[in-house]
Amino acid sequence: MRRVCLGLLIGVFFSVASYGQKPVIPETELAQLKEYEDTIALLSYAIINDSFPENRFGATKKLIPTLVKALKTPNSFHYPFSRVQSISILYPPDSTFRIFTWQLYVDVNEYRYYGAIQLNSSELQLFPLVDRSFDVQEVEYDVLPADKWYGALYYGLRLFDTPQGPKYLLFGYDAFSFFNKRKVIDVLSFVEGKPQFGAPVFYKEEGESGVRVRNRLFLEYSAEAAIKCNYDPVYEMVVIDHLEEIGELYEGQGPTWIPDGSYEAYQLENGIWKYIPMLENQIMDEPPRPFPILEGEGDKDILGRKKG
Repeated sequence: MRRVCLGLLIGVFFSVASYGQKPVIPETELAQLKEYEDTIALLSYAIINDSFPENRFGATKKLIPTLVKALKTPNSFHYPFSRVQSISILYPPDSTFRIFTWQLYVDVNEYRYYGAIQLNSSELQLFPLVDRSFDVQEVEYDVLPADKWYGALYYGLRLFDTPQGPKYLLFGYDAFSFFNKRKVIDVLSFVEGKPQFGAPVFYKEEGESGVRVRNRLFLEYSAEAAIKCNYDPVYEMVVIDHLEEIGELYEGQGPTWIPDGSYEAYQLENGIWKYIPMLENQIMDEPPRPFPILEGEGDKDILGRKKG
């Protein structure tokens, strides 16, 4: 009887110790993934850094099938691709999926975005993200499928619960044009197993107009500025710079927006992000920036990491 109990205790101990650990990738598959990783790292670096447009486009054309082949490798979800520095790879806390995004510079006033969502499953479930931002009619209100995605380079992800189930805030950067940049806070959910972007979770009281409900938040601002737009763990809110409209800074720019030094916020209540027009008691030596900011940092790469 003692031996049986001891055996059960040992079994329970090893089950608890191994719970949550990533599967060990066999050597053959690991070698394949490392090979793919080297190629993906080189191609993604060329997409960002090559000075010739034809080379950037060529690298993009090669990168997409190479990434798909890599992700078809068994156990690929558990391979982090940590040497790939020019692609954003984000995971939610529950590790149910990961999302890849990257940026292609076309010319001074055009950028394109590429991405994919890989589910954490034994068989590959991959959803390509097709940037159709130029076709989106109502940026703050449209609900979009993966093949009509508002393209952005994602730098932050936040899981939150709603009565309809878990959803995810995605914080993205859109280089947009020479004069103006954009940031977007999108909402990702899975409907019948497929990704969907946009959900009516942003509530803002607008005086006599009543409450306006948005499916995503969208900020456009002068390329001369750097703005805060992220979840702040200290405040436990989404914190964004308050933007003021000004006249054009350069000929041809048109009206643009810059931060005025104050901050707005959205606070989570029962699955809804409610607007707070002004953060109270703002005593800060510098703007609250807990995560990398993508612009205004000459010594950092496009993902906010130190160069070199």
